[in-house]
Amino acid sequence: MRWELSEEQADFRSVLRDWLRERCASAALRGWLDTGDPGPFEEQFAAEGWWGVGSPEELGGQGGGLVELALAAGELGRAAAPSSAWMGSVLAVPALANASDAAKALLADGITTVLAVPSGAVPAARPTVSGDGSGLTGSVGSVLGADRARRLLVPVQRQNGTALVLVEAGSARAEVRPQALTDRTRTMGDITFRDAIGTPVAADVDAVLDQVALRAAVLTSADALGVTERMLEMTVEYVKQRHQFGVPIGSFQAVKHAAAQMLVQVESARSIVYLAAASVQAGHPDAHLHAAAAKAQVTAGAAEAADTALTLHGAIGYTWEYDLQLYYKRAMLDRVLYGAPSAWNERIAAVLDLVPER
Repeated sequence: MRWELSEEQADFRSVLRDWLRERCASAALRGWLDTGDPGPFEEQFAAEGWWGVGSPEELGGQGGGLVELALAAGELGRAAAPSSAWMGSVLAVPALANASDAAKALLADGITTVLAVPSGAVPAARPTVSGDGSGLTGSVGSVLGADRARRLLVPVQRQNGTALVLVEAGSARAEVRPQALTDRTRTMGDITFRDAIGTPVAADVDAVLDQVALRAAVLTSADALGVTERMLEMTVEYVKQRHQFGVPIGSFQAVKHAAAQMLVQVESARSIVYLAAASVQAGHPDAHLHAAAAKAQVTAGAAEAADTALTLHGAIGYTWEYDLQLYYKRAMLDRVLYGAPSAWNERIAAVLDLVPER
């Protein structure tokens, strides 16, 4: 099956790609990574309206849905753009649907409200922060975009159940320690709460985190799709230029087969990602299966494609000066971000009737 975008969606993707090509060129990107401050990019991305695309207008966004968010994630991955604050923020959107006007307004001020859940596992209601009365106590590790957030939406364990609490980030009571990553295009932080004071947000926490998990699966796989597309382009360009025995190495059958396998991965991933996005957006009965399949297959395939690209580039692919290393590391992080393929395959197995009854 081949997924076809609408004319408006294709135009959106094309315009965003052109914008990123201009504003997130390699030299500028490396400058942000070297300083460790992606703020200039985030400010441009928000100021020119891209940050709100895909979020409901009633929450301060510009309309659209998960398909548009997936398109944006794919282009951000393709450009290796700093996207942790954006990703962490759009994952918080399901929690704000029934929130107070004050909480909804957060989406209109730069969307720097990040959902405080560990990014190394499938999002689920397993709070490591507790709080009743005096304040919140506990810690959350490896939160995507936490170091970029002004506010944190925190799942909290209370005596009467689990709740969501909105907390100002960066104070002594809500300390965020940046975490060094091999993939420098993304950032994470470890959060420690010490009697932190926050504002409760009305929400069904289990239902919210279930939706967050599906969105995380779709958007991470979309990022991996964009990364794989760019690695394929770089690889094809390189094997046409590098010569051995007087001919381009791209003429060798083994190289052709490897590049063709990368192309197959890109084409299949594109349909899987957009189908999953549309399915989750529409609340399809099989949305959980579609999202899990996207996360498991696309991110695993992207990691395999990264290894292939590195092999075909040879030693130059390892060098700091060559951009392939940025995409290689990004693909490897996407594979484990919000749950490794094995975790999502287990979710598929739990839903499907794979073993006949005796």
